[in-house]
Amino acid sequence: MKKLILLFFIFTFNSLESEAQERKGSIKGQVKNRGKAIIFANIGLENTTFGTSSDANGNFELSDIPFGNYSLQVSAMGYESFGKTINIQNSSPLILDIELQEKLSELDEVVVTGTMKEVSRKKSPAPVEVFTPAYFKKNPTPALFEALQLVNGVRPQLNCNICNTGDIHINGMEGPYTMTLIDGMPIIGGLASVYGLNGIPNSMVERLEVVKGPASSLYGSEAVGGLINVITKSPDKAPIFTLDAYATDWQEFNTDVGFKNKIGKATSLFGLNYFNYGKPIDKNGDNFTDVTLQNRISLFNKWNFKRNSNRLASIAGRFIYEDRWGGEMQWTPEYRGGDQVYGESIYTTRYELLGAYQLPFQREKVIYNFSYSNHHQDSRYGNTSFIAQENIVFNQLNWDKKINDTHDLLVGAALRYTYYDDNTPATRVGASESSNEPAETLLPGIFLQDELTFNEHHKLLLGARLDHHSKHGEIFSPRLNYKWAPDPQNIFRLSLGNGFRVVNLFTEDHAATTGAREVVIAEELLPERSYNANLNYQKFIGKDFGLISLDATAFYTFFTNKIIADYETNDQQIIYDNLDGYAVSTGLSLNTDVDFATLPLEVNLGLTFMDVFEIRKEEGVKSKHKQLLTENFSGTYTVSYKIQKWDLTIDYTGNFYGPMKLPLLDDDFRDDYSPFFSIQNIQLTKRFSDQWTLYGGVKNLLNFTPSDDAIMRPFDPFDRNVDDKVSNPYGYTFDPTYVYASNQGIRAFLGLRFTLMERD
Repeated sequence: MKKLILLFFIFTFNSLESEAQERKGSIKGQVKNRGKAIIFANIGLENTTFGTSSDANGNFELSDIPFGNYSLQVSAMGYESFGKTINIQNSSPLILDIELQEKLSELDEVVVTGTMKEVSRKKSPAPVEVFTPAYFKKNPTPALFEALQLVNGVRPQLNCNICNTGDIHINGMEGPYTMTLIDGMPIIGGLASVYGLNGIPNSMVERLEVVKGPASSLYGSEAVGGLINVITKSPDKAPIFTLDAYATDWQEFNTDVGFKNKIGKATSLFGLNYFNYGKPIDKNGDNFTDVTLQNRISLFNKWNFKRNSNRLASIAGRFIYEDRWGGEMQWTPEYRGGDQVYGESIYTTRYELLGAYQLPFQREKVIYNFSYSNHHQDSRYGNTSFIAQENIVFNQLNWDKKINDTHDLLVGAALRYTYYDDNTPATRVGASESSNEPAETLLPGIFLQDELTFNEHHKLLLGARLDHHSKHGEIFSPRLNYKWAPDPQNIFRLSLGNGFRVVNLFTEDHAATTGAREVVIAEELLPERSYNANLNYQKFIGKDFGLISLDATAFYTFFTNKIIADYETNDQQIIYDNLDGYAVSTGLSLNTDVDFATLPLEVNLGLTFMDVFEIRKEEGVKSKHKQLLTENFSGTYTVSYKIQKWDLTIDYTGNFYGPMKLPLLDDDFRDDYSPFFSIQNIQLTKRFSDQWTLYGGVKNLLNFTPSDDAIMRPFDPFDRNVDDKVSNPYGYTFDPTYVYASNQGIRAFLGLRFTLMERD
């Protein structure tokens, strides 16, 4: 009897154990995109501990899952997140094939700048960095010029403590070496360099593409240090209406509006940006405005036209008007141009027109691009007048021809005409101030590019450009880009290039505009030439906690014929000649992006180390000179955390810069180098719905500003007492060029966004 009872309990236990085992199931499947496996995808059941990652073939498995209903979540960097409700109700594996959609805002964007044709960023043989408006919204600014402070290796540099004009430095190279494009059109240059990234409505911007290093073989002169291409939105894909407005406690007001309209076969997108800062503030006590006051309006209108076979046809126009001034606190417009109260006042009016038209060939892709800009500047620097006019006309014809699976050709011809006139020795003929001869430059060019795809691992791009400058003759610029991807997680890119730059002396050196010295230009002034090598490495590391993207670039650029201004040979002259020696920009750039799968956290870190210098030969002796206003190291960072329960995002952003060599006067008592400094910002963004978003925060949390003596002798801006040996024994003159950062300290801001999307 005992044996029967024992057998009964054993049978009952085994039955219960078997039933318990049967009440658990599993999930098997594959994660892919367009038939291609996605590795390191994160797969998990929401609110449980069940989770895994896809393997090298995109396969995954979750086992020992109790019966029940679950929310399956799948995510991978570069793809839209996937969610699905599933039911585990038997022991047989639940088989799932999961198709993820590409998320173009991250790793695999379509870019055009590196090759002048649309290509996946990961497949591009040329390294291109892409930044969307969403990235810059982490620290909202009234202009893209200021927004670039979050881009590693790119620094917006202020060049004057009073008028606050500036330029963009890429890898330590000064602003004139950076080309700014709008939709691939080089309509920003020379006189208008500072306005290239000001006043473009954010509602019109699709993305920014940044190429570091020469791109002269495709884009011509000025693309020596790198280029920034502002890609505007297609009206067809834009929201119906957008509004983004914010204000700061410094009484800065910025409004950005965009809306689209359809008329027949045409779609129009209109954008408006208005920025106003009208309250003079002097916190450092030098009786000069800490920040330039501005009143700026910019209008942008783009049209797309629907044509047969989806051929391209678009035209866009932009208008900018700006009134900016800085100076002594008591300055008012009636003092403009006088010598009673010092002020720097700049009136700017600018028109731009650009467009693209695909010619009606059935089997060939031939696109004509054109642009025109008209820039007028009326400036007063104290009692010195600078009035200038610049017009640029650009035409380009591209033939995009894929020969076979190996060869993809791009053939083009370009013609650029530049007209420049001002009231300085730049356009003066002889000694008479009444004699004037505007500068006119014609720059035709042809270029050829062949992109060779050997297989999915190896790609080679060969390019060359030949330009004929109306003053300098033929200039040849070759280019080579090689991409090797041994596997999807590792990508190597080698870039070699030769660039050139024709210098517009008088838009780069304000000292030449005063007329105090005779300007002498060497008879055989040659264009600057550059020889560049970049080695880029990308690495994608998938872990259970998320995906890490690493990007490292070593760069080296060698310059010959660098044009310098000689003030020392003759104190009555400024002599412009090519440097007897050479210049070098070399360094290392590192970027890391971490996207956490288990946390709503994103981290972006960037570091750049560089050495930028000139080697000069003086009386047979070589000497090394460090470039002014160039740091040896810098960094950027953004940390974003989302509290999903409240739909609240916290963005902590910032940058830091190492010491820079500063311009000094003779026997200057100020430091030779700037201090290490960091600008940090925090923002809270509350999303109420798909339409309404409220944001606010604090800029410059550490309240960093330069030293109070950034302006030399602010009490004597017209140098009336400069010869007084008692009060001024060292003969210092008024000088506002000792500048490396903005004088604007900590400030709070609050803004509102509204977006109205078109219904399907």
